[in-house]
Amino acid sequence: MNIQNSETPALLIIDMVKDNFAESRNLPITPFARAAIDSLNKMIEVFRGQKWPIVFSTDAFHEEDFIFKGRMHPHSLAGTEGAEVVDDLDMQPDDLWLPKPRFSAFFNTGLEKWLRERGVGLCAVGGIATHFCVLTTVLDAICHDFQAVLLEDCSAAFPKQVHEQTLASYRRNPLYPLLRVATSSDLVSELLGKS
Repeated sequence: MNIQNSETPALLIIDMVKDNFAESRNLPITPFARAAIDSLNKMIEVFRGQKWPIVFSTDAFHEEDFIFKGRMHPHSLAGTEGAEVVDDLDMQPDDLWLPKPRFSAFFNTGLEKWLRERGVGLCAVGGIATHFCVLTTVLDAICHDFQAVLLEDCSAAFPKQVHEQTLASYRRNPLYPLLRVATSSDLVSELLGKS
């Protein structure tokens, strides 16, 4: 992994919000997102046990936002229950809940400063959607000089082929190993020195 011993990893969980799991919305991504919850909770348990930072970064849009001028319908509106983290994830008061105004967890949120203050050198990123908000967060992590790992079993997209194609695109990339794709179990083994 080549992460420096003095640097801390952080777990960034993206857009696992109630609006994306609501039965009334009947989103095609929801079953795939549900399938990632167990892996995410296992990662949360490991990171919490090591006292490593855990960040839940969630959409917090406004109805008049520019992004809703296209095909996207208003959802995950700031201050609504739909913009809260889904109950199935083990979010605790010590975790950072970081509402975000756009796709990347780094965009106008102060995340970079927060991570630097905690000595973070690597961002492990999961959530939804693999090819959209998860990926923009991974790429922004690199742009802010953090190593980044896209967690393949902790992320989801619809259709599943889009998830797989996104992972394939970044498995072999010029920034490796600064940017890489890994399973949560492989990453945990490396971080805990069990590889």
